[in-house]
Amino acid sequence: MKYFPKYFDYIVKRDLTSRKEEYIMNDKNIIELFRNRDEQAITELKLKYGRLCFHIAANILSQHEDIEECLNSVYYDIWNRIPPDEPNDLKTYLCRIVKNKAIDKLKYNSASKRNSKLSVSIDELAECIPDRRQQDIPTQKLSEIISRFLRIQDEKHRIIFVRRYWYGDDISKIAEYFQMNEKTVATNLFRTRKKLKEFLKKEGFEYE
Repeated sequence: MKYFPKYFDYIVKRDLTSRKEEYIMNDKNIIELFRNRDEQAITELKLKYGRLCFHIAANILSQHEDIEECLNSVYYDIWNRIPPDEPNDLKTYLCRIVKNKAIDKLKYNSASKRNSKLSVSIDELAECIPDRRQQDIPTQKLSEIISRFLRIQDEKHRIIFVRRYWYGDDISKIAEYFQMNEKTVATNLFRTRKKLKEFLKKEGFEYE
């Protein structure tokens, strides 16, 4: 077995014409680079999660220039956040920042217009999420409860829900991924939203 440093994950990538080997630094050591103010941290972060970040931003923003601007803002933001932040899950931490930055950019571009595909998925989810402002619900508490709900769902239903409302995937893309028709995916999402609403009611959340 070929030796490689313990702070790297060994990854072999294949395409049709070549076999390429890459060493991808693990999250713990990427965070350590940030703590040491080593600019290599950004390089390693992009190498490991750049494609995922682009996917999330591209599902919200339509223009390539906006996506690039969003991602540059994300990397700058993370550089200034770590330290003092010490994320336990770097991937989730990064995805949350990308999504929030992309939504902020969308709002800036769209102003009062709501013609984005993301707006549709947000409207869908709003049907089962209580208004935090009226009930003074901390964002972290609500997120933890939703995560707990998703953990007890069937794996397929959970993935469909996350791809729609976290990554912002179109129903057509989800249907293609699972080899389902779009109506079945929409029905699946509707039932999961209904279950989530009932779960939140049992947790003490109120609806008008």
